[in-house]
Amino acid sequence: MVSSRSVDTSRAMTPPAHLALVVLDGRSTGVDDVVRLADGAARPVPGTDAMKRVEDAWCAARQIAATGRVYGRSTGVGANRSEDVPSEAAADHGLRLLRSHAGAIGEELSARQVRAMLAVRANQLLAGGAGLRPTVVTALCEALENGAYPVVNEFGSVGTGDIAALAQVGLALAGEHPWRGPDGSVSGGAGVNGSVTEGRPAEEEPRQGADGPASGGAGVRAPRAGERSRRLAEGPAAPGARSGGWAAPEAQPLDNNDALALISSNALTLGQAALALHELRGLIGATQVVAALSLLAVDGSHEAYAAPVHAARPHRGSVEAARRMRELIGAADRPTPPLGRIQDPYGFRCLPQIHGPAHDAADALEAVLAVEINAAAENPLISPEDMAAYHHGGFYQAQLALALDHFRLAVTQVARLSTSRLSTLNEPAYTRLRPFLADHEPASSGVMILEYAAGAALGDLRAFSAPASLGHAVLSRGVEEQASFASLAARQTLRACGAYRLVVGCELVAAVRALRQRDLRPDPELPAGRALELAEAVLDAEQADRPLTDDVTAAAALLDRFTDIWRGSTS
Repeated sequence: MVSSRSVDTSRAMTPPAHLALVVLDGRSTGVDDVVRLADGAARPVPGTDAMKRVEDAWCAARQIAATGRVYGRSTGVGANRSEDVPSEAAADHGLRLLRSHAGAIGEELSARQVRAMLAVRANQLLAGGAGLRPTVVTALCEALENGAYPVVNEFGSVGTGDIAALAQVGLALAGEHPWRGPDGSVSGGAGVNGSVTEGRPAEEEPRQGADGPASGGAGVRAPRAGERSRRLAEGPAAPGARSGGWAAPEAQPLDNNDALALISSNALTLGQAALALHELRGLIGATQVVAALSLLAVDGSHEAYAAPVHAARPHRGSVEAARRMRELIGAADRPTPPLGRIQDPYGFRCLPQIHGPAHDAADALEAVLAVEINAAAENPLISPEDMAAYHHGGFYQAQLALALDHFRLAVTQVARLSTSRLSTLNEPAYTRLRPFLADHEPASSGVMILEYAAGAALGDLRAFSAPASLGHAVLSRGVEEQASFASLAARQTLRACGAYRLVVGCELVAAVRALRQRDLRPDPELPAGRALELAEAVLDAEQADRPLTDDVTAAAALLDRFTDIWRGSTS
């Protein structure tokens, strides 16, 4: 029987009153929930019914493995699937499996990415198909509460399970791998460069903030053989050992019934995909706000956003993009045709037809993530109702890889349209201003360089948008002869965020300069008017030739506030 302590979630259920709660139930957790947990903006609470599912699956899994051959529990894994694990070796089989698979390489991942992975994995386990001890779920939720996260390296998955990263999590839970705290200090297990560490500050290890990996060579290295032997002889780190005011979760006694059950998941890929989707979806909306300012700066036509145009061709995303644009600038549903220029450049005229598919792609990706974040996709799937372990390929992430590839391609189209509008803003025929929005000094270059800078950042976006799902791998002596490379797709989507921001930041700098030079001020009650007020408060009004690096950096950061404006135009 499972002890009452194994399902005690009291610690997970007493978050500070000022933080919202996210109930992890293995059924309805969404992208926004994962992002809030990754950001430390909410605290996790395991659902009561969900914890009962975890307990039932654990009890069933131990009985099934004790009476029959179950992959990874009473057998080896991969090409070793037919090799039985003797009963006398079963107790150590789980730890040996974790140790052998905890071989992720490359840069150390950011706290935010690792926390997203922990949130996804905890929720998936609560779906009730893994069959591992319930205290693991409690420990993952505890880590999310107190800010602790395992050291995890970047590479190790080809889209058939994030087994290397999750094995590092497993060893951390067992007390054999380091944790970092909210302050970046390291505690427990084998630390950076193979040493056992307590409270080492993050500054001693080169690290990068936000979602980027650490920047120190190959990241955290595996322990040296002698150090590993000494550490294993001493046993795991003390349960709940504190370092710098935070505590690593209590060490878990993981065995053959826990190891594969923990690592049989794509939780890192899903967490990264959730973070990327959340950021880029918001940035696409912010881009439309920037485009509205550019449209006003060039006296653009409202006809391209007219309701009859999109009723005649009713793609959902395009209809919504057109409606949002009308609200941003205060245009009528059936605007009066312009008296001057007929047909703007595509950067304005085709915005609904390009932003719309990006919104549709975001919705499609979120639908896939909604399934996967709540999926019991472990192999084998433990079914207490049938007292059976079903061996399957449900971990294969074809849907996710394809959805991510589609989304990146759509996002790159939106960014490319931003560079088109930037070129239009530099053209006197549309602005009635000097070329490149220059001041009145002879041969001034104004914002000329922004076209080059935006084009360079767009080049990165094009590279990131290459379909990862075209990859192929034959592994484990030919037994695993396909790979989705959803893991690469997620990393590329996350990496695209920074380049995308810079592209649109260039357009925003130019749009605000054009509006200032023309002394155009949209109605401050309109969303576009509020956006211009925000931008003018942040961006330097100096028109003379000067470096624009800081301007673009500030504009790129301002896009998050533009996202809020865009989300407000939903009436």
